[in-house]
Amino acid sequence: MKNSKIKIRVVQNKTDRELFCEVNSICMQGANVWVPPIKQMVLNQINPNKNSWFQNGEAYFLIAEIDNKPVGRLSVQLDYNHLNLHKDSTGFFGFFDSIDNQEVTNALFKKGFEWLRNKGLRKVRGPFSLNINQESGLLVEGFESPQRMMMGYAKPYYEKLILNTGFFKVKDLFAYLTPMDTAIPYKYRDILERFINRNSGLSFRHLDMKRYDSDIRIIVDLFNQAWRDNWGFIPMTDIDARNMAKELKPIIIPELVWFAFIDGKPAAMAVALPDFNEMISDLQGSLLPLNWIKLLWRIINRKTWSSRTRIPLMGVAPEYKNKTMGSILALIVIGSIREASLKFNLPICEMSWVLEDNRATRHSLESIGGKIYKTYRVYEKAI
Repeated sequence: MKNSKIKIRVVQNKTDRELFCEVNSICMQGANVWVPPIKQMVLNQINPNKNSWFQNGEAYFLIAEIDNKPVGRLSVQLDYNHLNLHKDSTGFFGFFDSIDNQEVTNALFKKGFEWLRNKGLRKVRGPFSLNINQESGLLVEGFESPQRMMMGYAKPYYEKLILNTGFFKVKDLFAYLTPMDTAIPYKYRDILERFINRNSGLSFRHLDMKRYDSDIRIIVDLFNQAWRDNWGFIPMTDIDARNMAKELKPIIIPELVWFAFIDGKPAAMAVALPDFNEMISDLQGSLLPLNWIKLLWRIINRKTWSSRTRIPLMGVAPEYKNKTMGSILALIVIGSIREASLKFNLPICEMSWVLEDNRATRHSLESIGGKIYKTYRVYEKAI
């Protein structure tokens, strides 16, 4: 195979997109803990006619072949929201998979770099599929357990292939595993109770399905306010908010989404979700012929069927950030999720992801028993 010619195919139609999705399974052979994504969901994600991300971005999807057999894939993309905000001439790469062959990886990135340069970009960063608000980073530590929903999986040799292409590490993203039965130490619970009793303007509640759309709007607004100064931040748009509302509604458990308000104004939020990857772990990426019935039953019974959760979204309003009030608000919403998690017998929660240099959030998670169990890495390269 080493002496065979490598061909790079540009994804142009439905058949190509189908093949692009299959590459993942080919390269992940032998990775027993990897959870195959639902193929139709990935097809929709990379289809400009199905994914509204393409209203604010462009992507170029590539497949590497040897002897007419797929052996790797890659996307390169530009996100107009990122470029308009950061003005850094930086594009992204994502959906990277390859057999353990440096020539395959080199050929994929060479073709991708050409496209990015022709778009006027001078740097490339990733992996992001398709931007930092979606699946982010390459797994470099924590291969022994399956990935949670909206998080990626990779084989250990993937990092070597990327580094040998000239990339360097720019940032690590940590995933914390937190046992919910010990998530709020008793000393904090006493402090919280006294604080709540002394602050009449403080109120908190879980998500209300009767005002679902407006509650999702609160989540998006707090996210955009809380994380706007974070490295690589891209704000969620109104379209993103509508899509998130639509995608999460079937699996969301209202009691696992909490808000804190001060004098009626949103001050903090945290969102825990039953792990969708657990629901699809035995479906091999397909809803056919009858897997859709299994999945539907699991979604309907998610409160009793699921055994684990992930907190992908958490935020405190800027006026309370890095202050005692902010820490207390975060503990209140996480503590409320903890109580609901134990009620539904969801003892283990992944809190992810957290930037390696976000000391405040890391300290908060570690103070309630969270431990880093997976590391995802982001790379960059001048082109």
